[in-house]
Amino acid sequence: MSNSSPPSRRSFLMASGAGAGVALTGVAMTFHANSKEVPVQLDKYKPEYLNPEEWTFVMAATARLIPSEGDGPGAIEAHVPVFIDRQLQGYYGNAEIWYMEGPHDPAATPDRGWQSPLNPAQLYRKAIPAFNAVCKERFGKEFKALDPKQQDEALTALQKGEIKLDPELSFFFTTLLANTKEGYFADPVHGGNHGMQSWKYIGFPGARASYAEWVDQHNVKYPLGPVSIKGERA
Repeated sequence: MSNSSPPSRRSFLMASGAGAGVALTGVAMTFHANSKEVPVQLDKYKPEYLNPEEWTFVMAATARLIPSEGDGPGAIEAHVPVFIDRQLQGYYGNAEIWYMEGPHDPAATPDRGWQSPLNPAQLYRKAIPAFNAVCKERFGKEFKALDPKQQDEALTALQKGEIKLDPELSFFFTTLLANTKEGYFADPVHGGNHGMQSWKYIGFPGARASYAEWVDQHNVKYPLGPVSIKGERA
């Protein structure tokens, strides 16, 4: 969350999602490979699920999780908020293909699966105002109005469990961080990774049909840019 030097940031991004560009685990995504839709500019995007308060929060929070500082794109440049909004509107947000019956144990280890009676869309809807209320109590302002250092402090406290939300909301930071990474590395057809910027940054070839001829060429820089599912080239 705090600013870091480009080398450590590159290492974080490559370790977090180099293998997540085409198929992401944990996120059920829909797309139309033959769609001719032109990616909308972020300032002109009309959220499909998030209300104005939630959209502002997601914009601010993802900007701190993957900051714009450094030599690579940040979450805002990659349109991560668009990805999150669209996923919450779809069947991932509604947990349509998940097992959602109880009992739910917030203290269970991650390998036990989703442990909240809320689906992801409901989690965002309830957790954002709850977190904003804590920020207002601690800092006198909601999250969006805090300076970057305070925002990092608030997110770190949430991550470490120093900010206590209701048990059913205790997965919010983990979910937000995972969705941010997914939106950063997913194929642009899902709304994030605008212009395949993150793929270009880490040298990921994307959905190119074949690059087998490069597998054995060690220590040779891959000369071709990434290709999206829709066939777009960067």
